[in-house]
Amino acid sequence: MRRIMSSVGLLLLCGIFLGVGPAAAAGDEVTIDVTVDGTPVGDDELLLDPTGSSRIAVTVHNGTDTTRHVKTIRLSGTALALTFFAYDTTVPFEVPAKQSVTRGFALDLGQLGEQATGLLPTELEVLAADRDVIASIGTTGDVRGSIWSVYGVFGLAVFGLTVLAWAGALFALARRRLPANRWQRAMRFLPAGVGTGLVAVISLSVLRIMAPSPAAEIPFILGAAAGAFVLGYLTPHPNADDLPDLPHAAPPPPSPPVEQQYANTPFVDPDSTQRITRPLPGGGA
Repeated sequence: MRRIMSSVGLLLLCGIFLGVGPAAAAGDEVTIDVTVDGTPVGDDELLLDPTGSSRIAVTVHNGTDTTRHVKTIRLSGTALALTFFAYDTTVPFEVPAKQSVTRGFALDLGQLGEQATGLLPTELEVLAADRDVIASIGTTGDVRGSIWSVYGVFGLAVFGLTVLAWAGALFALARRRLPANRWQRAMRFLPAGVGTGLVAVISLSVLRIMAPSPAAEIPFILGAAAGAFVLGYLTPHPNADDLPDLPHAAPPPPSPPVEQQYANTPFVDPDSTQRITRPLPGGGA
């Protein structure tokens, strides 16, 4: 009996050391649980501080009937369908069927401050050797980066282009240079509206008010675009009657009749004209 208990205790000890435990996945799928500096990754915001490294522990639950081979663990952050930071860490291990395996590693986030700032959708993925995603978990990352990071500069560039788009449309409206067709005038204001929606989404993210996501991006962008489109559609028609009257040059005075043109010309009788013959040199006539 003691020998059996010793064997069971040794087996459990090896399982804890190797990170292998009872199956925790529900159904025939692979799931993961992640902790960062001891904080479970889930619905709460995940603090990502670029001033130091973070200790990440990943537990892979294999609910399938085959062994899954893990090679890479990836931490990435995206916004507006663009990836602004991604960290790949090679941690090869196997997860037997119907079992769970835990692996931990330290991740240096020193370059994160130059890549992003604010609230961003963050995802941690477990990849196979062929780069296929085995399982993933998502959360909202609170990145304490710089406003001059890639994400911050991207937001400033979108803001500048939006200001130029509004300035061009309003200047054309003031100078009555917009097209006569209402739909064309509406399309002239549409880029400015799309830019306004993008600026709103990025600003809320950088100010740590709301992370960009499809549920938040689409209403802001479509709402701002629709407002600008309607504004352009309702702009006044640049008719010629509405344009200011331009000064015209005075017309030239009418030409007098032909009789008046020759009224003051003296009459010359062709018969009274005399021919004067001058002598040529040498005595010739």
